[in-house]
Amino acid sequence: MTPARKRQDAVRAISEQRFPEPTIHPETEPAREVFGRNVFSLTNIRSALPKDAYQGLLRTIRQGEPLDERFADVVANAMKDWAIGHGATHYCHWFLPLTGLTAEKHDTFLVPTGDGQALVEFSGQTLIKGEPDASSLPSGGMRSTFEARGYTTWDPTSPAFLMDSVNGKTLCIPTAFCSYDGTALDKKTPLLRSIVALDSQAVRVLRLFGNERAKRVSAAVGSEQEYFLVDRRFYFLRPDLINAGRTLFGAKPPKGQEMEDHYFGSIKERVLAFMMDAEHTLYTLGIPIKTRHNEVAPCQFEIAPVFEDINVATDHNMLVMEVLRSTARKHGFECLMHEKPFAGINGSGKHNNWSLADDHDNNLLDPGHTPHENAQFLVFLTAVIRAIHTHAKLLRASIAGAGNDHRLGANEAPPAIISVYLGDKLGEIVEGIIAGNPAPGRSGGVLRIGMSSLPPLPRDDSDRNRTSPFAFTGNRFEFRAVGSGQSIALPNTVLNTIVADALGALADEIEAATAGGAKLEAAVQQVVRDNLRKHQSVLYNGDNYSEQWEAEAAERGLPNVKSSVDALDALVEPDVKALFARHHVYSEAELEARHKIGLEAYAKTISVEAQLTADMARTLILPAALGHQTNTANCLVSTKQARPECDASAAERCLDEVAGLTARLKTAVEILDSLRAEADKNGEDPRVLATACRDRVIPAMSDVRAAADALEVAVDDQCWPIPKYREMLFMY
Repeated sequence: MTPARKRQDAVRAISEQRFPEPTIHPETEPAREVFGRNVFSLTNIRSALPKDAYQGLLRTIRQGEPLDERFADVVANAMKDWAIGHGATHYCHWFLPLTGLTAEKHDTFLVPTGDGQALVEFSGQTLIKGEPDASSLPSGGMRSTFEARGYTTWDPTSPAFLMDSVNGKTLCIPTAFCSYDGTALDKKTPLLRSIVALDSQAVRVLRLFGNERAKRVSAAVGSEQEYFLVDRRFYFLRPDLINAGRTLFGAKPPKGQEMEDHYFGSIKERVLAFMMDAEHTLYTLGIPIKTRHNEVAPCQFEIAPVFEDINVATDHNMLVMEVLRSTARKHGFECLMHEKPFAGINGSGKHNNWSLADDHDNNLLDPGHTPHENAQFLVFLTAVIRAIHTHAKLLRASIAGAGNDHRLGANEAPPAIISVYLGDKLGEIVEGIIAGNPAPGRSGGVLRIGMSSLPPLPRDDSDRNRTSPFAFTGNRFEFRAVGSGQSIALPNTVLNTIVADALGALADEIEAATAGGAKLEAAVQQVVRDNLRKHQSVLYNGDNYSEQWEAEAAERGLPNVKSSVDALDALVEPDVKALFARHHVYSEAELEARHKIGLEAYAKTISVEAQLTADMARTLILPAALGHQTNTANCLVSTKQARPECDASAAERCLDEVAGLTARLKTAVEILDSLRAEADKNGEDPRVLATACRDRVIPAMSDVRAAADALEVAVDDQCWPIPKYREMLFMY
């Protein structure tokens, strides 16, 4: 069967499919009853542990104290009994290596006794430490191939959970991953370090204001997750989707998102069945999913949780992606997490909503009713502004990646210029402070709709700005530039660290002023004013997509790092190394490793895409174009023989057009092959290789695509071998 026939059969099968049979029954199993069922939660821990062991573990979880070794075996045994009682047969240390994905190695609870029998065992030592192979995971040169030993160590602050499979369950224990010498080989370890740094400096600021009650400050995150769904029958006919996660070819369809009819539209029944199935699984894992809806682009959707502790939220977001992918397959979909799976329509991001709270649930970024009088809030706000302005390039580096480069700066994502949006009211307050005349700012007031049957609505203090990469949204900041497929660990590690550093600097300045005789209120006012004046250039409330802003940002001296290759260099700048060393988050070697890994990942991604582009052009698109020419030429000959008087000039022009595009495609593929081979010669230096991929290979891929996409709209539809945008985006 030809590829074109397979495509046509897929279209037919999708058009004839029946509505899905229900698999979730909320009326007999409400969400509140299944929520957290597969989590070794505090409730389960409390009922399973002696009081002293429970209290000791609780201090570890909530206050960061080391776990008393006396309790390790007790906790391990309780965890084992709970897991086995729920159907678990194996356990694994679940961690976040530098691949950006998750990793796990499964071990059975069974231990042979030597007499033909077996015991079920799980010791405290096994719970606390595992030993996966560290030589085959990215290390950026920190580990040699022959240095294979690596350690996973239990993270008690993130709860253990059960993952369902067809024939049982596996106990997954969140862990950190480090090398034999203690070097961090994962994304969790630096995140945990940054949590400590932020806590230390934030509590220090609270103490300046006389707050002795708060013992701990932590960040909380709510991470919105965008994704695409395509029918798997289309997916398996697209080698680019299978191997690269995005389409490398595809002509613009007659309809895209310009009708603006998909966003928040009615969810199709098949998609809704998938969503409800995924939510059910996520509820059992204790993940507080709140929202589901259609996104802007056709076949694009979003799922969002409520806020959680930043470490747990990071683990949960990785689980959300895993569950979406696995559940999609059950429903005949493929879930695409690539930042730009389809050209010409919106890509997918992951809006990272970040806030600060103390251990009494006081939101430190809540302005209150009179933010101009709330000195503590203004110090924390000023620290964030200072942090973003000072380390904009580092924040850009934290979301670097070949996939994210496709969407940053396009009309669906914030640009590569990192700026801060405060909104009208807070913006006026900050402007007043800078001018030395603090004012209350405008009130949100009441929004009157003009219908007597509808009540007046209280209006928020400011509008939303969907174009800003870092926007204040009432009591939190929304970092909108994170890519859909990326882990939120690195962006939040950076956010925690740079804000911790800014808080420490402001505390130093306030303490110096009070030591010099100034009263606290006057010292705070002066420090806040001086810092806002110094860092006000990062504040922007306008349209971040406009060309005017790009020019204005350049005049303000704000960096505009459009390429991830350049962005990653921020990781190894001297001031960044000093920043992370100051707060014990990354060592110099760990930063250099991540710089190298980022460049290698970029180059490998482009290399895979380039080879795929050439292979698909040669083996799928060129044969289709040649087949079309043969059919057209044969038809033309037959027509001339049968009716010599007919004017065949139009058909001849069509044939010439396809022949010219075919020759153009063949030449473009040959150039791409040559440039890819030339780039590979620079493989010893990841920076040089990544630069060559960006500057030469990507433009060559674009030339191949341009010729192929032009052929798609010129070649007989019955000959075209791969599913088209007009099919994949609208048939699901």
